[in-house]
Amino acid sequence: MSRFVQPPPPPVDPYAGDGLLRSWLERHLGPAGHAAAKGRLADLAADVTGPLRAAHADAEAHPPTLVRYDPWGARIDRIDTSAGWQAQRAAAARHAVVALPYLPDARGTWGAAARVVQHALLHLYGPESATFSCPVAMADGAAALLSTPDVDAGVRDAWLPRLISTDPATAITSGQWMTESQGGSDLGRSSTIGRPAADGSWRLTGEKWFCSAADAAMAVALARPEGAGRGSRVLAPFLVPRYAADSPLSIGEAPGAPASGVTVHRLKDKLGTVALPTAEIGLRDAYALPLGDPAVPGLVRAMTLVVVTRVHNAAAAAGGMRRGLDYARAYAEVRHVAGGPLASSPLHRATLGTLAVDAAGAFALAGHAFALLGRVEVGADPEATAELRIVAPLAKLATGRLAVSSASEYVESFGGAGYVQDTGVPRLLRDAQVLPIWEGTTNVLALDVLRALTREDAGAPVLRRLAAAVDLARPLSPALADTLAAAAAQLGDTITAVTADPSAAAVQAGARGLALRLAYALTTALLVEHAAWGDEQAELAARLWARRWLRHEEIAEDAHHHLELLC
Repeated sequence: MSRFVQPPPPPVDPYAGDGLLRSWLERHLGPAGHAAAKGRLADLAADVTGPLRAAHADAEAHPPTLVRYDPWGARIDRIDTSAGWQAQRAAAARHAVVALPYLPDARGTWGAAARVVQHALLHLYGPESATFSCPVAMADGAAALLSTPDVDAGVRDAWLPRLISTDPATAITSGQWMTESQGGSDLGRSSTIGRPAADGSWRLTGEKWFCSAADAAMAVALARPEGAGRGSRVLAPFLVPRYAADSPLSIGEAPGAPASGVTVHRLKDKLGTVALPTAEIGLRDAYALPLGDPAVPGLVRAMTLVVVTRVHNAAAAAGGMRRGLDYARAYAEVRHVAGGPLASSPLHRATLGTLAVDAAGAFALAGHAFALLGRVEVGADPEATAELRIVAPLAKLATGRLAVSSASEYVESFGGAGYVQDTGVPRLLRDAQVLPIWEGTTNVLALDVLRALTREDAGAPVLRRLAAAVDLARPLSPALADTLAAAAAQLGDTITAVTADPSAAAVQAGARGLALRLAYALTTALLVEHAAWGDEQAELAARLWARRWLRHEEIAEDAHHHLELLC
């Protein structure tokens, strides 16, 4: 008897096969703007389904290694990465995944909506990037920080063009060295000290515990300027060159050697993101350049970077959810069970349809965050600034949790093959788990949302959007409008109550639930807005999302019947 071999699911074109992505671009860019982006997006999609899939597999199969010493015993702390990782680096530059919103021609073509196009690029690139999307996020955050007027023009001119280069030979990425073992997200306990030098540079001394993209050419590090006092607000961001060639203190050392004062203690052995070099790094009088005036409390400046990386986190979550859905649907077409294709099973169709609703909601929430970011950067839109203050943490925390639950379902949908590493399926779950952790856990972000509500009246723009969406929903579905109106009223009452006594134990304990309810209601409104523009898929997704996340109803039957439209 011949041995049965299950055919693998064929790759799906992530641009041509994603109707919601294409209609979102049509709405936000207009027909001409979308037409101007199509070639760029189609080129990236072709790379994603071809060479980048192979590069992804190579990077996963050959994780980074730390070489501490050269053959003669000199400490070199070199991080070696695979050919696949280097291919991802080159592709990110070539396709302008970081650079696009900073390029004059892109801003001339799309204005503030250049960030919308960038989000589409990330949506395509991230899931097949072996998590090179992480250094992409940090490079973008560093570029945004360097673009602020507080930064010295000489520092900006030396480093920003390299971060936003589209030439793989010159493009660099950035690491992010903020957390320390004693504090983690509690930055107030940071003990890294910065001391000024006579030439205007600084020297940093301390221990950084979780340094992602440790192979990047630079990093943004937080340090406490000497004599600045305690707490987190006084911390200042500094640019630390990673390699000797960029540090005046290391003249004469090999170009690939670490800058003087930078020691890589070890690489992290992580649950997922195994291709991404993450390290513990020690600083001993390491050369650094201030990003802004260190005498002025700098945590607010550093938040420019954090906001960008948070919305990137949401894009990674939404992109991974969509790609997992594509994989699971393709597998269901070629897998036969009980005498027929798995794709014909009503139960499996219901499961996939429910996952499609979640993927649509995550995409809309991440996409909205990028649209707001573009409006803040191009035109300094005050309404967008106020809304982004709360949307960035909401998008990050809600999509991160959805990504993990969805990834678990995708792995399960492959049965035993989903648990075997060399199929590539388990990494969907391994890599998803970082998303609710990096850039703040769900609880950390929920407390940030609470601060925004109580100190900055950040709930007002969300409540206004919900009210407007109720009116848009009424012609589409009175039941949907009523559900959204009830959610908005309840949220308004809750926000009024929590702002009266934000330090109350009950308020603090309920911060996660409040943040998630806000995110789910906002997502409903965003899907309604897109549905009112004329997207039938968004209308169905809005109805089912509201039933699932606002009314907590079972949607399996409708998800089964409308799977094709939802996908």
